Parts: sequence; C-alpha cells; structure tokens
Amino acid sequence: MPELPEVETVRRGLEQKLKNFIIKKVEICRDSTVAYPIDKKDFIEGLHNSLVYKWNRRGKYLIAELRKTDKNNINIENKISFVNNGVLVVHLRMTGYFTFNNIHTNPCKHTRIRLFDNNNNELRYIDVRSFGQMWWVRDGLLPNKIIKGLGSLGPEPFSKNFNISYLTKIISNKTRTIKSILLDQTIVAGIGNIYADESLYSAGISPFREARTIKKYELNKLRIAIIEVLKKSIGAGGTTFSDFRDLEGENGNFGLQTNVYRRTGKQCRKCKNLIERKKISGRSTHWCRKCQK
Repeated sequence: MPELPEVETVRRGLEQKLKNFIIKKVEICRDSTVAYPIDKKDFIEGLHNSLVYKWNRRGKYLIAELRKTDKNNINIENKISFVNNGVLVVHLRMTGYFTFNNIHTNPCKHTRIRLFDNNNNELRYIDVRSFGQMWWVRDGLLPNKIIKGLGSLGPEPFSKNFNISYLTKIISNKTRTIKSILLDQTIVAGIGNIYADESLYSAGISPFREARTIKKYELNKLRIAIIEVLKKSIGAGGTTFSDFRDLEGENGNFGLQTNVYRRTGKQCRKCKNLIERKKISGRSTHWCRKCQK
C-alpha cells in the first residue's frame, strides 16, 4: 500500500501537472470507486466545471481543493471567476495510481475514473485491486465527518504535534508492540509497514518491544528516525515493490536503499547478521536481531 512518501510523491506530481485543469468531463468506469456521494450523478455533476485548485495530503489521503466556474460573475477583464466547490478526496489503498495523458489512448481494463479538461487532457485513475476510493465533499460539509478514516488520523510525522511529550503520553501504558503502535493511523498518520520497519531499524529498537518499555531517549531517536526515513524516501520518489508508480509512470527508488524491509536472509548493512522476518498482528516484520534491542 502506498504510504506517506508515495502519496506525497503523487501529490507533488499532480500539483505540477494539473495547472489550470478545469474538469469538463467525468467518466466513472467502476461505480464502487466512488464512495461519496451515494448517487454517482451527484459526483459527476459536482466535479463538472471545477478547477483543481490545490492538492494537499493528510496521512495517506490526497485532498484536492476545488473551485467552481461562476459564469454569472465575469469580471471587467472578461475572465471567469471561481467559487469554492468543496474537495475531491482520494485514497489509493493498495494498488491505485494516476496517469496524466495529453494524447488519447484507450483505457486499460483497470481504469476506474477518467477526468478530462477542455483540451482533452486526461487524468486517469487506475487501480488493479479496486480498493481505492474517491469522495466529492461539497462546500459547507466537513470531510472529516464524512470520511471516518480521515477524521480519526493522528498527527503528521512532520508536524509540531508529533513531539516527545505526545509520544510519551501515547505509549506510557501501552502493552502493544511498538511496531503495531507505529502502524496505528490514529496515533501517527501515514506510516505503514515499510517505514515502520525502516524507522525502527534506524533507531535500533526491536519491533517486538512493548511500547511502554521504550525509554525517553529511545523514543527521541525513533521520532528523529521516522522523520529522516520519510524525508529520504520522499526524496527518492517513494518505494516500489509491486504496483506503486508516480504520475509519470516511474517507480520509486527508495526500495533500493532499504535496510531491512524485503531483505529477509540478506546481511545487515551494519553488522552482517542476517535479516529476519516474522509477523506482528498479521503484518510481515523485518528486523536485525543484533542491531535492534
């Protein structure tokens, strides 16, 4: 599943490509991709004539701010003005990704949503496993109230709220493993299996430790490791081990730099001990027994 660095890579690509992109046509190829509104006609009509104004990210969610063309309010320079038109929210889930096409091509069988502008440029959403979802939330409604997962997210790893005081309070009485804590989106937004494993390795902390046993100095190392690992991955365009690709169709390169994730049986880059794998709460966990205590 795309995690914070992959979603941030997509956000930056969308922001760069979709300048002055006004949606003139919406084609829904798979109804289940649209989670809200319930009536797909409302989704189509809501997006029609919308300028994709700005792309944001919250955890693993992409959020496009929309502006509606206001044909009844043309200024003295004969330019169309815009009014707020809510947001388009996207969750890529496991295999979702976008492509931007300025030359007509036939959609593949995994194409779920197609958005076109006046020049027939197309933003195409493709999702092999079809778990990804989209929501159009009109102006005046709160996305956090409509999208349960969005409303329950913990702080962003790069935010000032993700600090030692917060982390200490969160783990003080938790008997869950520190790995499962990092995967909990209500505690910290955007971290998944890859970056939990990599951050814990960088901090020298065993993923099997009970969260409450983590000392304050270790917690500080972990916080710093999380931020550094995520920034490094964003700089590498994210990680590709299966389906992830950016808007240009390119794979992320961070996978070439991982220390433990998907390196089972290979030598640790620090101590030469063999990397091991074991499941925690149903998730494959990769670690070095010697470097992580």
